[in-house]
Amino acid sequence: MSVRILIVDDEAPARIRMSALLDDIALDCPHQVVGSVANAQAALSCIKSVAVDIVLLDVQMPGTTGIALAEQLGHLDRPPAVIFVTAFDAYAISAFEVQAVDYLLKPVRASRLVAAIRRVIDGRLSGVMSVDTPAPPITSERRYFSIHERGRMLLVPVTEVIYLKAEQKYVTLRTRTREYLLEESLLSIEVEYGDFFVRVHRNTIVARNAVVGVERMNTNALAASQTTVTHEGTERSTEGWQVLLRGVDERMPISRRQWSTVKALVK
Repeated sequence: MSVRILIVDDEAPARIRMSALLDDIALDCPHQVVGSVANAQAALSCIKSVAVDIVLLDVQMPGTTGIALAEQLGHLDRPPAVIFVTAFDAYAISAFEVQAVDYLLKPVRASRLVAAIRRVIDGRLSGVMSVDTPAPPITSERRYFSIHERGRMLLVPVTEVIYLKAEQKYVTLRTRTREYLLEESLLSIEVEYGDFFVRVHRNTIVARNAVVGVERMNTNALAASQTTVTHEGTERSTEGWQVLLRGVDERMPISRRQWSTVKALVK
């Protein structure tokens, strides 16, 4: 799938570097650069005249800022995906509040740019091939999990999480595209987001809208899951049942204690 990209940055050298970087990743991410502009007004004019799938957007620009532009784009009938590219890390939360796909810090590495563009492509493909169950409302004021990874901070929207699983001293957070390690208590997450996640096992909670069904385990899976030991305790699974989740291949064992709750979700 080829995507149409617009570069928006008030500094000409930055636009040139981004164009060169996009050329370098063309094989991994087929694309067409439909414009390279210096301000929000020029960006809006370009988007009105040509179809744009992704805007690579700077934050600090004279006049209308990147954050303000992203907010305006969100009101379009078919808004492009926004990937912020900036030298400042202080605007990350504001960026995700306007539904940015990613927040890249300059100088941008090719692998990070590829990953961000692939998120857009994968999201659009999955959106065409399946219809998601509407997500329940998030009652917590916090909309993102903060992930510290190799000297950087990533913000993962709660609505993108499929499941969280306690393993030793960490919690594994799973989205459609990858796993993250989260240094938070599974219990505290369950309490904070009780309307969004449901517990299926002592060591696992899953997004309610990601549950698509349940199935019996095969013999090997059943034997492996009969007793699960985690840092939070030991618990036996129910008689060979596991939950099916939208967007991932993994099946999560269902404990005896949680069986009735999970079964009610798929009736």
